[in-house]
Amino acid sequence: MKNLNIGLIGSGFMGKGHSVAYNLMPKIFNPLPAYPRLKILGDITEALAKQGAENFGFESWAVGYEEVVNHPEVDIVDITAPNQVHKEIAVAAAKAGKHIYCEKPLAVTLADAKAMLDAADKAGVKTLVGFNYLKTPATLYAKQLIDEGKLGDIWHFRGYFHQDVLADPMLPFSWRFEKKLAGSGALGDLGAHIIAIAQALVSDIDKVSALTETFIKERPQASGGSGYSSTVDLNAPKKIVENDDAVHILTKFKNGATGTIESSRVAQGRKVYLAYEINGSKGSLRFEHERMNELKVYFSEDPEGTRGFRTIIPGPEHPMYGSFWPVAGCGLGFGDMKTIEIYQLLDGIANDKLLKPDFKDGYKVSQVIEASLISAAEERWVKIDDCIG
Repeated sequence: MKNLNIGLIGSGFMGKGHSVAYNLMPKIFNPLPAYPRLKILGDITEALAKQGAENFGFESWAVGYEEVVNHPEVDIVDITAPNQVHKEIAVAAAKAGKHIYCEKPLAVTLADAKAMLDAADKAGVKTLVGFNYLKTPATLYAKQLIDEGKLGDIWHFRGYFHQDVLADPMLPFSWRFEKKLAGSGALGDLGAHIIAIAQALVSDIDKVSALTETFIKERPQASGGSGYSSTVDLNAPKKIVENDDAVHILTKFKNGATGTIESSRVAQGRKVYLAYEINGSKGSLRFEHERMNELKVYFSEDPEGTRGFRTIIPGPEHPMYGSFWPVAGCGLGFGDMKTIEIYQLLDGIANDKLLKPDFKDGYKVSQVIEASLISAAEERWVKIDDCIG
């Protein structure tokens, strides 16, 4: 069996998630398209890189990304580092002829996303963006139903991604609140996932009209830690929050459908409330990630008197589920989405298959983000095709 050697950059939350999935994937899928060999891990300090390599099972480690990208045995550069360095690493990886697996959002700015896409296209390498919520068996089955015409013509899409992870105003300032490091706030961090789902299931978005708001306008400076694990002193000085806590977007799709997209990082009581409903001329479907092992469907052609939303519990008849469990109802979790994603990554590279969502799809999401920011700032409809980076 062919090995595909992995060079991972970043040992934080998503670095851990990817590493667990690499280690789990060969135990789940049979036959394997290729075996993922955890070759080298890079991080910003020696301590983080060494600890990450030891914890996750990598053969070696390096400080920074250069040694990973230029390692002669690395086939895939996996980017889980913060948003602001995605472009620099991805362009270097493409120039080195490496396939690239990058977490979302693709980049902080549309121009950076375009540079990443152009570099990958020029190098002819395969790419994959970590929009992992597209990989649940329920959502994969939803796409199957839509592609088969079971819902008829698609008329409406309503999507949400709400969390309360940043609802406490005493949570300290971090890179997530700074435009040059994170780009947008809830829009790029959470809304990007719903935009990706909308465009994968319905069609590309044609134009948007958006409203953004920052409710917690300043936060105390951190006294220790980073990201979600930051700590703060009660009397710490405050810093201005530079990006959005919430966004609401009206959408018009290129296939004629209409829709709404919302995301908030300060929605009290919501944990990972990613949800969507799609209505068509012949039926509808609904999904909520907090109940990710259910898909609700409605078909207007059901006999009169029996019509109504029914709940489908994914099982081996549905995409990807059967590799995990032989019977319906056992359920999959967040890490399993990454395992499916990595299986498709290796299968696409080993067997020269189309990978989705790739950098082109990630760039299209960045276009919608850019158009939404312009729309919110200028209070007008913005065409997606007018945003080119």
